[in-house]
Amino acid sequence: MSIDDIIEECKLFYFARQESTTNLLVWTMVLGNEPNYDGLSRLKIVSITSTSTYCRSIYINHQLIVIFCDHYNLFCISEITKRVSREVTMILNEVLRLYPPGPVIMRTIYEETKLGDKTLPHAVQLLLPIILIHHDPEIWGDDAKEFKPERFSEGAAKATTNQVSYFPFSWGPRTCIGHNFAMMEAKIVVAMILQRFSFELSPSYTRAPFYIATLKPQHGAHLYDIKQASTVPEFVASQ
Repeated sequence: MSIDDIIEECKLFYFARQESTTNLLVWTMVLGNEPNYDGLSRLKIVSITSTSTYCRSIYINHQLIVIFCDHYNLFCISEITKRVSREVTMILNEVLRLYPPGPVIMRTIYEETKLGDKTLPHAVQLLLPIILIHHDPEIWGDDAKEFKPERFSEGAAKATTNQVSYFPFSWGPRTCIGHNFAMMEAKIVVAMILQRFSFELSPSYTRAPFYIATLKPQHGAHLYDIKQASTVPEFVASQ
């Protein structure tokens, strides 16, 4: 690759990440603050113990998760980290199930391909409706359109009996190269937002997803900051 090609790839990586991660975070704040769900409130309690004075980054299973812990309660770090990592991951996975950044995937067949008892000819374009599969009650149950992060309590692979029914970042060798980066970044941002703010969703708010490049809330997120944290800790990233 030439230098110009590398620059263009870097631009694509940045802008694709910005659009998809921004929408993921907005949907997380909207769904996580709905009246029938208190997961973000629980995370806030878990994330803050006594008077938080610093932020420490910790790796769990090679994934970075940020937690906040008072320096007098260092013995809590292991348990807090496990719980925060698990709950944040569950919430983000469920948000991505309901509102994947790219609701459809298009692929072009470059040579005649046999798929079961069907033959797909050369140059045919296939559209894979991710959002329809993610909302299918035969796969996810009668509550498929409800926000229930506990579906992912045992991980994405065990959320359903069909392992290829959840793929917000695509699947296989052409899966999104920014998958792990996006999840890591979202965890950091969610943890830092919850450290500083508490939100309530406007009672008149109605979800209205619409698709322009990515799936986003048409009316944004109508959130009220009900309590700003009195102490804002300095963010110190360490490995």
